[in-house]
Amino acid sequence: MIAFQNIKTNIVSATAILLSCVAVNSAQAQQDTIRYTGKTLSNIDYHHGQLSPAVGVHATQIMRASREHPEKADGFGWTYNHQSMMAYWNNTFYLHYLSDPSGEHIPPSQTFMMTSKDGVNWTKPAVLFPIYHVPDGFKKEGVEGFAKNIDAIMHQRMGFYVSSDNRLLATGYYGVALDKKDDPNDGKGIGRVIREIYKDGTYGPIYFIRYNKTGNPLPTTFPFYTKSKDKKFIKACDELMSKPLLMQQWVEEADRDDALIPLKKQYKAFNYYHLPNGNVVGLWKFALTSLSKDEGKTWEYTPLRAPGFVNSNAKIWGQKTSDNRYATVYNPSEYRWPLAISTSDDGLNYKDLLLVHGEVSPMRYGGNYKSAGPQYVRGILEGNGTPPDGKLWVSYSVNKEDIWVASVPVPVTSEVKENANDVFNDMPNGEELKLWNTYDLSWASTKIEKKTDGKKWLALRDQDYFDYSRAERVIPFAQKMEATFTVKPEQNNHGLLQVEFQNKQGLPAIRIVFDSDGEIKVKHGARHGGIGKYEAGKEYTVAVKLDVTSRSYTIKVNDSKETFKIFYAPVDGISRIMFRTGDQRYTPNADTEPDTPDFVDLPDTGKLIPEAVFNIKSLVTTKL
Repeated sequence: MIAFQNIKTNIVSATAILLSCVAVNSAQAQQDTIRYTGKTLSNIDYHHGQLSPAVGVHATQIMRASREHPEKADGFGWTYNHQSMMAYWNNTFYLHYLSDPSGEHIPPSQTFMMTSKDGVNWTKPAVLFPIYHVPDGFKKEGVEGFAKNIDAIMHQRMGFYVSSDNRLLATGYYGVALDKKDDPNDGKGIGRVIREIYKDGTYGPIYFIRYNKTGNPLPTTFPFYTKSKDKKFIKACDELMSKPLLMQQWVEEADRDDALIPLKKQYKAFNYYHLPNGNVVGLWKFALTSLSKDEGKTWEYTPLRAPGFVNSNAKIWGQKTSDNRYATVYNPSEYRWPLAISTSDDGLNYKDLLLVHGEVSPMRYGGNYKSAGPQYVRGILEGNGTPPDGKLWVSYSVNKEDIWVASVPVPVTSEVKENANDVFNDMPNGEELKLWNTYDLSWASTKIEKKTDGKKWLALRDQDYFDYSRAERVIPFAQKMEATFTVKPEQNNHGLLQVEFQNKQGLPAIRIVFDSDGEIKVKHGARHGGIGKYEAGKEYTVAVKLDVTSRSYTIKVNDSKETFKIFYAPVDGISRIMFRTGDQRYTPNADTEPDTPDFVDLPDTGKLIPEAVFNIKSLVTTKL
């Protein structure tokens, strides 16, 4: 009996010790992990999530997929474009992304490269890693069938590496999908390729830097990197593979027992940043996180969901910003919209949630595993360059179809303190849109242009049947205010310009419309009422005086009589003024089917509409 009691006591003691250790480890993880402590959450009923924008974000569509007009796109007319990666080197932005003809995991596949000196004007896509034929008879353990006349699937969780002797290397991965549901990232593909980017813009030869076991015995189109005659290139490749943090990015595509990978469990889409004490914060899909104190060789705890972060299965990006603070950029919902940014003073505690990209354009082309929204965001990894403007730069795809970049001014803020006094011709070159948020598309641009009169205007152009251009100005919160803006349309028989006065969450109370029938209208309730006609090439100065407390405003166009109107929706105050060349979208929504049935394209995917141009001369606001 005594012996039994001793055993029981020992078991209880051991259990207590174990639970105590678990509690200590859990407490340590909670203490050292990143967390979101803010109160703002996104509302998926709106593409912008009802989030306040980070002031001055410029979102630019740098490649619009088009099967019908390949000359305006990638030259191939491929419509599945995804997984963009960025670097800044040799005073140039570099971006590469993978592409398939129509859908994810359906070959053929290749990787395109684009470059830019300013982040706004980009070169046409050029093939970086070409289509790769899978040898007939190739088999994957545990997967039925074998390869017969198929090409590899490109995939990459890592984009670039700048070596210690300032060489820029680009990497990609050739996986194998034996059918459209097979996973090419199962460690059973062919292998990872690498090539150097030279300062004159040309590319070095393609080499394999790492084979999968299944790919190693096969004859390969490209040689192994050690066959290069450039010893410094070989040294740069060896240097890359000596860094555990960089190797952790390879985990999905590598052999499951690859000695180069420190944490072999299949946590996806790794990125990281350093804290001031040298510790490394690691981030994976689903907002999983852990901490390393030895440069990624080991991790302090099993990756866990960052407390407070809302994130589904899209990527999350984290980095230190130029003001010695930190930011994460991700989709704060179970959907892939909106794209938002959260900031932190210490790299652990994130306290706000602001909008980066709040539009979901129609998915024009059907395809395998295509998801709606701005997604798979990636910035510039530590060591891969620092743009001189101090902004945070990210790249992403929209609908796994079009490739975008966005620049976020630092420090990141949602507020402005001064009223707008933006007469574009009077502002310094390059700073006209410093406090404006722009949505700038390939076929519907939002740019400052110098017109034939020699003056600068904000020009909203639109020939995109499926989308619109947009410019938005954040202003000081006001319940009583005046706003005056001047518009010169270049046509009055087509096109549309909507001007909205919105609250902090992007909900409008006033809408003024330059309509396609040549009428200026305002929205009151479900209807629009005309307040006058407009002509092409003539300036129209619109003056609005509003009072939130009485839900009323007056509007005057040029020398016309001042007209009294009522808000069409109540708001608590006005914080934003939006100029947009189309109707606000509300689909897709939370109930939209996630996969296009039978991968059907929308009608008229190649349609171009007659270009409409609305030029904005100025916007001046006064808080009363």
